[in-house]
Amino acid sequence: MNLAEQFICSSSAWRYLTQRQLLPWLLSGVPLGDHLLEIGAGYGAATTYLNTQLPRVTSLEYDHNSACKLKSQSDKGCSATVQGDGARLPFASETFSCVLAILVLHHLKSPQLQDRTFAEAFRVVRPGGVFIVFEICDSWFHRIGHIRSIFTPVAPGSVSPRLVAAGFSSVNLDLRRGGFRMTAIRPGPTDSAI
Repeated sequence: MNLAEQFICSSSAWRYLTQRQLLPWLLSGVPLGDHLLEIGAGYGAATTYLNTQLPRVTSLEYDHNSACKLKSQSDKGCSATVQGDGARLPFASETFSCVLAILVLHHLKSPQLQDRTFAEAFRVVRPGGVFIVFEICDSWFHRIGHIRSIFTPVAPGSVSPRLVAAGFSSVNLDLRRGGFRMTAIRPGPTDSAI
C-alpha cells in the first residue's frame, strides 16, 4: 500500500465507517457461524466489530508490521492473528464457518493470485459456509489512489464464473456506488454447484 492508503486505512474515520456502515451492510443476512477468517485484516478496522458478532475470529495479515500490531491487540483477548498469504492460507481444510476479505483482492498482483485466493477460501471454509468479499470498482479515482501501489481491479461481471470455478455455488453480487459485495457458499454434501 502507498502512504495515502496507509493513512486512510489506519485512520479513526475509516474504522468508524467500516464498523458503522460497511460491515453492517456486508454481513446483513449472512449466516456467519462460529469461526470467521478475516483475510487481509490490515490495521484491524473490522476486527473489533467482528469480535462482537462471532465467538471466534482469526485475522490473517500479509504485512509483518500490521500483523504484529494486530497480534498485540489479540493478546488482549480480541482475536487470533496470523501472518500469512491469502493465496496460500496456513490453515487446515474446512476450518472456518465463514471467510471475509475486505478490499484485499485488488492488492494482489494478478487475476491468477485472486483465483488462487478464491480456491484457498473454498478449501478452508466448511461445507455450507460462506465467503464474503467487498471490493472497489475500477475507476480513474481508484487508479489515482493506488499510484505506487498494486491495483488489480476485479470486474464485478467476472466474479460469478471465477467463484464457481473455485467450487462455490449460490454466488450473489450486490453492486453499490463505488464498490460491491459478493457472497458465495461452499456446497454441503447434498448440494451441487451452480
